[in-house]
Parts: sequence; structure tokens; C-alpha cells
Amino acid sequence: MVARGARVVAGVDEVGRGAWAGPVLVAAAVTDLSVPPVGLTDSKLLTARRREEVAAAVEPWVRAYAFGAAGPEEIDALGMTAALRLAAERALAALPIRPDAIVLDGKHDFLGRPWAVRCVIKGDQSCVGVAAASVLAKVHRDGLMADLGKEYPAYGFESNAGYPAPVHRAALAEYGPTPHHRMSWAYWDDLPAWRHLKRPRLEPADDRQLGLDLG
Repeated sequence: MVARGARVVAGVDEVGRGAWAGPVLVAAAVTDLSVPPVGLTDSKLLTARRREEVAAAVEPWVRAYAFGAAGPEEIDALGMTAALRLAAERALAALPIRPDAIVLDGKHDFLGRPWAVRCVIKGDQSCVGVAAASVLAKVHRDGLMADLGKEYPAYGFESNAGYPAPVHRAALAEYGPTPHHRMSWAYWDDLPAWRHLKRPRLEPADDRQLGLDLG
């Protein structure tokens, strides 16, 4: 338990932290002591089809869940650590019940006060609340990126979700950024035709601490 006496505990997980395009998205999920849906685990261990199946079972099972996001412009302006905090605060604020405590996947508390937070490495494999948040976040963000893929078909967002897959890299080199790209990241240094668009990057120390792959 995160804190003695906590009655409402939310599992929190994020997705999109290492992507080159799209938002960083956080899900918060509050569960009870009932038996979780079959197959609930870290979203990265599930196929896309299985994630959608598990997410469909998770939605009616959890007591409450909500999403929060920080967009590319906010990531560029604030830095990733503050953007993660902003997205998480938005998710928690959107819950219909306020948690007494948070279980956060990973080893770094990017939320801080006033929340009572327990960080759990691989929490999405050991805590059903975090696993629920993991699956819901991944399916929701993948859907958002698939919609962007219809608007920008050359970038393959429907298959790479904004991560640096070959089709995404090739489209960047040829067409440059969309309004959904993070403009402060190091990958612009490898795109001579577009590197002049790169913006100053904030919070390098915090980003390294979070283990980000920024290209």
C-alpha cells in the first residue's frame, strides 16, 4: 500500500514519452479488490489486437479511469518532466473520485506533492491498477495517432504511433515536421534540411534521469 489508511489508490502510467510526434499521455485507473480481467498485464507484452481486447474488458471493470495529455508544444516549452507532471495532474483531476495515494510505474516520481506516491519498477506487471492504466493509455494514444495518420499518411502514424520507425524517418527527411512533432529534440540534428527549425531543449538533466531516448 502506498500510504497506511489509503482507501482510494490510483494506478498511473504513461505512454508516448519517447515518441517524436504526438502527445505524452497519462492514464489513471482506480480499481477495487475484484478479480481482474484475464490477460491484464503491461501493455508492451500484448499484441495490438490483444491490447484492444483487454482494454475493452478493463473499462467496465475499473471503478474509474481518466486520461490526461501534454501536447508537443507543451513538451517543447516545459521539458518532458514538467509535461509528464502536467499530463498526470490532468488525468487525476479528471477522475470522478480523488485518490488518497498513487502507484506510479517506474522509479522516478514526476508527480510529487501533494500526492502520496509509491514508485514501483515494472509496476505494470505487478500492480493491477498500473497494468490497467498501461493498457488503457496505450490503446487510447494509439487511436489518437491513427487518426493523425489519416491526416498525415506519409508518416505512418497509424503503425508507428509517432515513434522513429523507418517510414517516419523518411517522411521527416522529405517533408519536414507536422504541427504534431516535438521540435526541441535531438533528431533534428540529423535532418540537414530542417535542423534550422529546432528549438532549444529544456531540462536535459531531468530527461536523462527519466531514461528518455530522444534520438
